[in-house]
Amino acid sequence: MRRSVSDLYMLMTDTEEGPYPYAGVPWFSTVFGRDALITAREMLWLDPAVARGVLLHLAANQATEFDPHTDAEPGKILHEVRYGEMAETGEVPFRRYYGSVDSTPLFVMLAGAYFERTGNREVLETLWPHVRAALDWIETYGDRDGDGFVEYGRRSDKGLANQGWKDSHDAVFHADGTLAKGPIALCEVQGYVYAARLAAAEIARELGHDGIAQEQARKASELKSRFDAAFWDDELGTYVLALDGDKRPCRVRSSNAGHLLWTGIVPEERAVTVIHTLMGPTSFCGWGVRTIAAGQARYNPMSYHNGSVWPHDNALIGAGLARYGFREQAARIFEGIFSAATYIDLRRLPELFCGFPRRETQGPTFYPVACTPQAWAAGAPLLLLQACLGLRFDAEARQVIFEQPILPEFLGEVVLRNLRLDGGSVDVALRRSGTHVVADVLRRDGPVRVIVTT
Repeated sequence: MRRSVSDLYMLMTDTEEGPYPYAGVPWFSTVFGRDALITAREMLWLDPAVARGVLLHLAANQATEFDPHTDAEPGKILHEVRYGEMAETGEVPFRRYYGSVDSTPLFVMLAGAYFERTGNREVLETLWPHVRAALDWIETYGDRDGDGFVEYGRRSDKGLANQGWKDSHDAVFHADGTLAKGPIALCEVQGYVYAARLAAAEIARELGHDGIAQEQARKASELKSRFDAAFWDDELGTYVLALDGDKRPCRVRSSNAGHLLWTGIVPEERAVTVIHTLMGPTSFCGWGVRTIAAGQARYNPMSYHNGSVWPHDNALIGAGLARYGFREQAARIFEGIFSAATYIDLRRLPELFCGFPRRETQGPTFYPVACTPQAWAAGAPLLLLQACLGLRFDAEARQVIFEQPILPEFLGEVVLRNLRLDGGSVDVALRRSGTHVVADVLRRDGPVRVIVTT
């Protein structure tokens, strides 16, 4: 945990708007939208100032015009920034590039989570026009064909072919291995949009825009039903990876479905089946959940996105498991990621490692050109710890809440120092006691209460 925190602040850069985590060393030492949004979410409980810096910087660079060369569309959130010769001369479109389909809903999600964590209304008011622009993008440019789902397809042949977090050229495919043709609607992106609409509803309600709040809540509910009908696959026991440009489902078992649990779009009656698939032996290799399950057409444990294990991917899955009450399974993922780190120099989690099955006395197989450190990999243990502890904050009531906390097998005690809410802070020690976890308040400064539910 200390290594992760150290790496995160080593990757932090001061922008005019506040701290911003660069994505990773050596390949991605620059501003990325998606990476920073997820990293800020992973460490939100620890340091919400990072989320504020990320949100304000991305708001300042939100697209306002249509530019096919850079995949920019009004309201869209940045994908990456590059300053090399090829970018400066326009040979590649990445000087300021907007080719990610998920940064925009993730931006709205983080804005809502930031307010829930801090209660900072001033930042919320600053962000509101940008949240509205992001919602407008989802409605117009995001939904290419008006079917209610958000799709992507590059506007220029120099842009990224795939624009989700799995952006390799071969990352989206059908059951027979043929590559999907766009515009492509990824399953997890619909979950992000669902969560973004709910977050926007809460933001609008707080700012007194009740009509917008009701509209966003209604659209979220409609999307939840429509999504389940279009993406659920009984035979797979999970949601399909994507719908292609002809609305044909990519019937592939993937880790993407775990992100759906994180967003809450999965109906309760489906959750057990999805979790059983994710934690089964073809998907969970012992170190974590593979990006693609063994036995799928393009499965390769040494590939970048088709069978490897990514710590940040597993952290979001773990948070999703905990959301549906499956903290024991979240702890299994945490144990796998922790054990993998014990075989790695400095216990520094890399961007990814190979998805070979775990064997006794042997560590994971390393991916040779993985970034290390990588921001969202470094943030993964923080989110997994939060998931296991059921840690959340009620800023208005000034409460730090632990809902049915558990500790993974390798961890008997954890001390969290300087947990801050407006007006005070606390130090809390959590210890395993039989089958329960008990909390002791070691220090209290101001009117902050600690609540533990069992």
